[in-house]
Amino acid sequence: MQEYLKKLFDFNKTIASSYILKYDYPEVLNHIGEIILEISKTLNNDYQEISPNVFVHKSVKIDKSATIIGPCLVLENSEIRVNAYIRGNVIIGKNCVIGNSTELKNAILFDEVKVPHFNYIGDSLLGYKVHFGAGSLTSNVKSDESNVTLTINSEKIKTNRKKIGALVGDKVEIGCNAVLTPGSIIGKNTTIYPLVMVRGEIPENKIVKSTTMVDKR
Repeated sequence: MQEYLKKLFDFNKTIASSYILKYDYPEVLNHIGEIILEISKTLNNDYQEISPNVFVHKSVKIDKSATIIGPCLVLENSEIRVNAYIRGNVIIGKNCVIGNSTELKNAILFDEVKVPHFNYIGDSLLGYKVHFGAGSLTSNVKSDESNVTLTINSEKIKTNRKKIGALVGDKVEIGCNAVLTPGSIIGKNTTIYPLVMVRGEIPENKIVKSTTMVDKR
């Protein structure tokens, strides 16, 4: 699984790289809070604990209407905008944008992730420079609340977890109002068009239009 994750993500673009690889996936989703508390012990004086277990770099801009519940770690030059809701166990990388009414829960965002308008990201890992269009989201619970099954290299893997969002590789573009169903995996440099519902594993360097998937040129 580690080699698979290395194909999705540039691990130089997250402060949590060693922990993600230590716990593997999806086990890492059980430990994000612990990871934040471990990393907090190594932070320098440029970070402040602005509320219990909420560690924020001094360069971060936070709108007064935003709500942040710990454990949470926000790295330098990120922006938390109007009515953002961060529900705990969230790592936000460098130069990220958490936008208007976006909700995050139990997730790791690599550097330069943009979730700027009405997004929900839960129980998920978003790679370097991932961008979600307005209203697009990760669904993390199946309608029947059964355990999520992952598809990895066309093999079905049982997880024994009811809540798993998405693995979204580096530089993926998600169109407006797209939905990533529980356990979705999207390879790096892929584009998902608006209003698309994604299931299972999407390879890298693809364009997904409705039910059609084509190679990028």
